[in-house]
Formats: sequence, C-alpha cells, structure tokens
Amino acid sequence: MAQGGCMCGNVRYTIEGDPVMQALCHCVDCRKITGSTYSTNSIYPESGFKVTQGTTKTHSKTADGGNTITSHFCPDCGSTMWREGPSFPGLKIVKTGTLDDVNALANAKPGAELYAPTRVSWVAAVEGAEQKQGMS
Repeated sequence: MAQGGCMCGNVRYTIEGDPVMQALCHCVDCRKITGSTYSTNSIYPESGFKVTQGTTKTHSKTADGGNTITSHFCPDCGSTMWREGPSFPGLKIVKTGTLDDVNALANAKPGAELYAPTRVSWVAAVEGAEQKQGMS
C-alpha cells in the first residue's frame, strides 16, 4: 500500500494497487501547479484511493482539453496532491512527488508524455514514452 500527503503533513492519503499509467504532463495547468516545466503523475484507480487524514481544498477549472479538472490541495501548505475529472473517469491523478516512498519518482518512468508538443525546448523527450498531442 502506498502512502502520501502534503508537505506539512496535515493531509494524508493511501493507495492500494498499482498505477494504471505513469505520465509526464506538459500542459500549462501542470506547469502552474508545479511551478516547473511539467508534472510527474501516477494514475491510480479511485477505488483504491482513500484520504486518511485532513480535508483538502479544491479548485476546478476547464482544462486545456475542454473538460473540467479538479485539483485537491492542502489548505495549510498549498501542496497539490491529486487531480480528477472526466478526462480520467474512475481515476486519481496523483502527483508522484507527494508519495512518501523516496523511490517513487525513480520508479515512475513515464509511459506517456501528455501535451508533448508544448514541452519546453531544453527538456528532452523520455525515451520509449508515447508522445501524445493532448490527454489522449
């Protein structure tokens, strides 16, 4: 069982099972959320996802693909931990860096890069990862 949470520790979650997909996302929203060039995501079935401590705040908006996406973040420290929406029905898009396992990012080699055409020019494509135009 994987565990994770926000930077201050006030919100905690657990996940049973393995991710159905690992993906980098280069969309504008993911750049804003991370304050960086892309986000690293581990996508899990929502059936194995459980908040075990605290309550998140949410922010919903229309994403680049036209669907609403909701971000869940800590109301105290602001860490975005997961996102969800109709583009990924029945799934939680977990920000891999919020998992407790120090090897989570090392083990999260992406099978896909979303919004690959908007990748910044000085970041190379991940070898072997499917390069997608958008979310699908």
